[in-house]
Amino acid sequence: MVTSMCFRRIDVIDVLVIGSGPAGYTAAIYAARAGRKVTLLTGSQQGGQLIITSFIENYPGFSEPVSGPELMEKMREQAEKIGVNIVYDVINRVDFSQRPFKCFGDSANYESKTVIICTGASAKWLGLKGETKYIGCGVSACATCDGFFFRNKDVAVIGGGNTAVEEAIYLTNFARSVTLIHRRDTLRAEKVMQQRLFANEKIKVVWDAKVLDILGDGSKVTGLALQNTKTSENFELSVDGVFVAIGHQPATAIFVGQVATDDNGYIIKNQTNSKTSVEGVFAAGDVCNPTYRQAIVSAGQGCIAGIDADKFLSINN
Repeated sequence: MVTSMCFRRIDVIDVLVIGSGPAGYTAAIYAARAGRKVTLLTGSQQGGQLIITSFIENYPGFSEPVSGPELMEKMREQAEKIGVNIVYDVINRVDFSQRPFKCFGDSANYESKTVIICTGASAKWLGLKGETKYIGCGVSACATCDGFFFRNKDVAVIGGGNTAVEEAIYLTNFARSVTLIHRRDTLRAEKVMQQRLFANEKIKVVWDAKVLDILGDGSKVTGLALQNTKTSENFELSVDGVFVAIGHQPATAIFVGQVATDDNGYIIKNQTNSKTSVEGVFAAGDVCNPTYRQAIVSAGQGCIAGIDADKFLSINN
């Protein structure tokens, strides 16, 4: 186990933000504008999930589509300009048993009077070669984010739970046709959701189908290679886009046992603010929000967390 003697120690920080997505940068900006000494740790994926998002059309303030990397770069520049200390480090272990809180990283150890957890959640992927190749070029894990780009196109949704059914129904607002691919012969989604799915004329379901790979022409998705799980018959389906909807995984492994989490690993926070089960530790964004998963929602929660951390320091500093 790594000990603090192995790394250089940073002076005690007012607010330590862990994560560099919309929630993290917004939390850091608000805390820094309140006059606090703020350090933001980027994690291994600087910019969070938006780094792999090609275009964003629903973030306020941009009349033209903005790429995920461009939006996150603007947030980073704004945070730096305000005085946030941005450090490219990955936290491997935390100790929230007493203040100041201790966080142990690859490059240094950090002590902070407050911590804001903004580590996000990542989509569960199928692990296919074509999936990796065509992310952002026809492969997506967010219909709300990318559905608009498939207007009058044929798309497929992979999964059988509530998320997959909701994504399929939502995509009918744009796509010419939606095919739900499920490896079993019954869905796990709630019955009312299934009824809506089956009643939609734009949606068809391919049962008992395993996805072998996502096919493309080198620049974009062209179809799916499938296999019937009962007959082992291989076949292909022509589509312009593929939405993987098999769930999300919150990045909370290092916080288990330190703050309260639900059965799926999401951090439990107060419904009206960003407080977690530990006083002085706050959470914002997808790490505590399994429902909406939108950049603007994460940014809004980051704002709340930054304000909450400042208020906590005003009382407990």
